[in-house]
Amino acid sequence: MKANTASRTAQYMAFFRALETKRNQRKRLFTDPYAIHFLNKKLQTISLFSALPFVHKSIGKIIQRKIPGAYTSGLARTKYIDDLLQQAIARGAKHVIILGAGFDTRALRLDFLAGIPVTEIDHPDTASLKINTLRNTMGQLPPNVRFLQIDFNKQSLEHLFQQNNINFTLPAVIIWEGVTNYLSKTAIDATFAVLKNCCSGSSVIFTYVDNKVFSDPASFYGAEKLLEDLSAIEESWTFGFDPPALPAYLQQYHYHLLEDKGAATYRQLYTPERKALNTGYEFYRVGFARKIDG
Repeated sequence: MKANTASRTAQYMAFFRALETKRNQRKRLFTDPYAIHFLNKKLQTISLFSALPFVHKSIGKIIQRKIPGAYTSGLARTKYIDDLLQQAIARGAKHVIILGAGFDTRALRLDFLAGIPVTEIDHPDTASLKINTLRNTMGQLPPNVRFLQIDFNKQSLEHLFQQNNINFTLPAVIIWEGVTNYLSKTAIDATFAVLKNCCSGSSVIFTYVDNKVFSDPASFYGAEKLLEDLSAIEESWTFGFDPPALPAYLQQYHYHLLEDKGAATYRQLYTPERKALNTGYEFYRVGFARKIDG
């Protein structure tokens, strides 16, 4: 990510959520009235006009040509993570920790989080923009949310948790969406080592890319161009997991992998009717693991 700027990809995800919010209420996967406020004027205008069905359809086609599969993958994974989060809360999670929060608005848009403390952790540039936007939009920050700042590749998450008295004795659900592919293996290992301190019954929901996208990008439709485009905006991906090796990796941190779905699978669950937009991004995946007694 460029220094002193918020993540461009975080804005794209907010754009996708803003577009979904303008769809017919019976058809949309979720409603996010806050997403549009994180967009520049051009994307805000496009989002507003997308309420017209023919405009919305045209926008989807344009995004599909530029970044095949990213749009429906982003929407479906948002809904999928919402559902996994609700499961974790229903099972007794008492705290939500969002690592690399970007412009995530779950603490605001999901009613079942209204009484749950949420800790958001992100890079200072993105976090500062988010805080200022929420203050300007809402007049104040949500009372159940704490905003902490860190550069995951350079600073210690463990030290940040210690400084801010994060309570590991209560079951927590950790969301780590859209982040691991930008980090080093050392930073990822260090993060899971910290999450090992969570009590039994805690959960982690995280996204990752299949590491084959780096060694053989041509095997995934649209991946070669995507990697080039990310490099051009200085938001290159740096890490991926080997899916078959993921259960053993998590076990060393006392987590049991419950679900591991790729974009093709969670799109089939949530966006099966959008067939023209469901090709591409098959390398993107969501893992869901629960902490077990070590």
